[in-house]
Amino acid sequence: MSKIVQGMLLESVTSVKEARALLEKLLEMTGARAVFGEPIQSGDYTVITASEMNVGMGLGYGYGIGPADEAAATESAEAEAAEPMGEGGGGGGGGGGAGRAIAAIIIGPEGVCVEPIVDVTKVSLAFFTMFGSVLVMLLKMHQAGKRR
Repeated sequence: MSKIVQGMLLESVTSVKEARALLEKLLEMTGARAVFGEPIQSGDYTVITASEMNVGMGLGYGYGIGPADEAAATESAEAEAAEPMGEGGGGGGGGGGAGRAIAAIIIGPEGVCVEPIVDVTKVSLAFFTMFGSVLVMLLKMHQAGKRR
């Protein structure tokens, strides 16, 4: 069952057939049509958006054979051979993909210009992550200096 949450396609699978269909859908999502938007024309200018695509997928399947009931598991190997065996299997998986615009390609009378689309939130998170890492490193260096 497919659903879209916060711009991300989420899909779960319960069989190998569904997993194959999901993989095909994810590969389709990362094609040139997904990365480059439809050209938009305005006068002498044409604008094409370029996107960043992220896809992920995970699958797991298992199968097992054992005694048909718990009592048979405690009996000898000869008795086990005579007892009917139980078997079962199952699996699951999921995948998702998302994209975001990262640049605008502008084609005009002066030539081609590529303008980046800056994600301020992503830049801010990267800055605070780096700042926190440096702070932790400095504190550890300071503590190590006190021990000597």
